[in-house]
Amino acid sequence: MTTLYIFATVALVAIFVIILFNQLIAKRQLTNNGWADIDVQLKRRADLIPQLVTTVKAYAAHEQQLFEEVAERRNAALAAGDNAVQRGEAESALAKPVGRLIALGEAYPDLKANQNFLDLQNELSDTENKIEMARRFYNGAVRELNTAAESFPSNIVASFFGIKQRAFFEITAAGDRAVPNLGLKS
Repeated sequence: MTTLYIFATVALVAIFVIILFNQLIAKRQLTNNGWADIDVQLKRRADLIPQLVTTVKAYAAHEQQLFEEVAERRNAALAAGDNAVQRGEAESALAKPVGRLIALGEAYPDLKANQNFLDLQNELSDTENKIEMARRFYNGAVRELNTAAESFPSNIVASFFGIKQRAFFEITAAGDRAVPNLGLKS
């Protein structure tokens, strides 16, 4: 009879561990999915930037230093990879010269009226909104994963199976202020 109790206790503990493990894996997958969504939108923005630079170059060729800075920061953002902290810092640094690039449209009325420039502004604005939504989703998923990885008893299961906390994806306040207000209707 004692072995039956021991077996039942071990079985219950095993079932409990399996349930906690599966919940942690589900949270990790949700976090991975959230990061993939952010990555897609950041790559979309990175693909729009050269088109925007090309359009602005036709009107403001003397802004070569700005064009080089945009290209350099874009490459650094793409090179930051999947590290949320490094990627956030690189994206913040990219937002500043892109904001100045958009602001050039105000200085050149012909550029401001150019349909290609307006289309690129609309696409960039739409992409910025999608990045914000993806960032909120990802950070929510990270919050859930980190809470589970820190809470007892799931923290024991998480540490045993190597499920680690994730960093939030944050763009610095300076980067948020540097994102251009495109003045477009959403």
